[in-house]
Amino acid sequence: MELRNYMEDLVLKKMDDVLTKYPDCCKCDHCRTDIAALALNNLPPKYISSHKGSIYARLDEMMVENATAIIEEIAKAIEIVSRHPRHDDVK
Repeated sequence: MELRNYMEDLVLKKMDDVLTKYPDCCKCDHCRTDIAALALNNLPPKYISSHKGSIYARLDEMMVENATAIIEEIAKAIEIVSRHPRHDDVK
C-alpha cells in the first residue's frame, strides 16, 4: 500500500451529500476540486500507509465529531467557492 491522505477520501465521499444542500452551487469538476482543496486545507491530514492504518482511519471516521468537522469544512468551502468561482481563471 502506498502513502496517502485518507482525509481526502472522506471529504470526497461526503462532498456529494453536502452539495445537495446547496442547489445554486456550481458542481463542475473545477469547482468540486476547489471545494475539496479548501476543505482539506482546514482539516487535519490522516495519512495511512498500511491496511491496518486504513482500518484505524475508518474507525476514526465513524466518530461523530470527525464527521461533523468534515461536513462543516465542506460547507464553508462551498460558500467560498460559490461566492468566488474561478471559472474565468481556468484556461
